[in-house]
Amino acid sequence: MINPFDDTYFMKKALQEAEMAFEKGEIPVGAVIVIEDRIIARTHNLTELLNDVTAHAEMQAITSAANFLGGKYLNKCTLYVTLEPCQMCAGALYWSQISKIVFGASDTQRGFKTMGTTLHPKTEVVSGVLAEEASALMKRFFIEKRNLN
Repeated sequence: MINPFDDTYFMKKALQEAEMAFEKGEIPVGAVIVIEDRIIARTHNLTELLNDVTAHAEMQAITSAANFLGGKYLNKCTLYVTLEPCQMCAGALYWSQISKIVFGASDTQRGFKTMGTTLHPKTEVVSGVLAEEASALMKRFFIEKRNLN
């Protein structure tokens, strides 16, 4: 039996969140957290709206998922995020003990891999899922931002 709820399916949901961020003038990063094929958190960057540098999509998703589960650990959960997490988000993901992180586009300047940030040893990482779509949205955002200024 084919499971329709694969990494691509959930990354498409994260991309929908990134589109919402784009429409609000936020850097278009979207995230969802899933447990047992069920989305328990969905959000996007809110740094401009909240005037808060820590309001990244991943941070919002961690808080939302922890509230849903009633605890701070995200064991058996998977984060789908359109852009490679930064070191701040990777640090929070480390402490949450999330089981799996799936990201789309790599961030070669500020991503956790470039910065040398360590994730929890039990966290599995999958990269490049719908990377072209995520990257294209990010590029479109910054091209439009430059043209407005």
